[in-house]
Amino acid sequence: MSDFVCLDDDFSTVKLLSKVKPNIAGGNEETFESFLLLPENKTRVAEGGLRTKGYFKHSYSDKPLISIVTIVYNGQEYIEQTILSVLNQSYDNVEYIIIDGGSKDDTLSIIKKYADGIDYWVSESDEGISDAFNKGIRCCSGEIIGFINADDYYEENSFSCIINAYIKRKLNSPCVIYGKTNKVTIDGIKQVKNDNKLGWCVCVPFSFCSSFHSMSYYKKFGLYNITFKIGMDVELLMRGLRSATYVELDSFIATQRNGGISDKLRLAGYKEYREISKNHFGYIPSYFGYLLKTAVFYKNKVLR
Repeated sequence: MSDFVCLDDDFSTVKLLSKVKPNIAGGNEETFESFLLLPENKTRVAEGGLRTKGYFKHSYSDKPLISIVTIVYNGQEYIEQTILSVLNQSYDNVEYIIIDGGSKDDTLSIIKKYADGIDYWVSESDEGISDAFNKGIRCCSGEIIGFINADDYYEENSFSCIINAYIKRKLNSPCVIYGKTNKVTIDGIKQVKNDNKLGWCVCVPFSFCSSFHSMSYYKKFGLYNITFKIGMDVELLMRGLRSATYVELDSFIATQRNGGISDKLRLAGYKEYREISKNHFGYIPSYFGYLLKTAVFYKNKVLR
């Protein structure tokens, strides 16, 4: 790591920078093409970040690079909290990508406020959530990739928990590492267990914001299916059931705010989950049947 540059001791994303461009490529079977900067787009509003200034990230044997992607559209209310939860992590080899869908509010100005701590950000229209996710993955150069949407945020030291598990188990094959998730109500009340028992402990055992996929997972199983508007993350997880490694952690990784698209379009989500279950299990169960099938899988599959 003799070539690295530290621009700021305060932010996790600017401690191990390099002037040497990483060699990023698609999957072994060309499952997708990767970019340091996304190709030109007629709808592009702006782009920026450390990469546009000649600074890049690399993985090291003792410090694997973790890439974080945030997708957002008109997320001015919470995007700053999301960004700071990434920049303030204790782990110091972090790459941060933000894909903005062409926001009309103050989202872009908030992103620009922290541009010196973001590896690459772009603001342009897209074809929906799955398309935005895929843009983010194409820009990642890390060994491990996590997604945190603009309504949610990471807990302190989350990345260290993920990296420690990754290194300890020598997970160089397709894998998913995930921890627990706290919930926040739309009124801003964090629903966590407390000693005074004044609130319910709302703990989600598996959620998108607390799960991290290895780059090798995406290279083997591909990107998100853009035909799914809600269940795209579940569908991608199902592709690796027979061969990928799934590791469950006891730590709380992220906090998820109620009121997201899956909450607003719950019925549509159920329909997609049923379709996904049929495609991967060969039949259409009830929604709860689908959950049970998934739970049984995780119970038998995860490593502790």
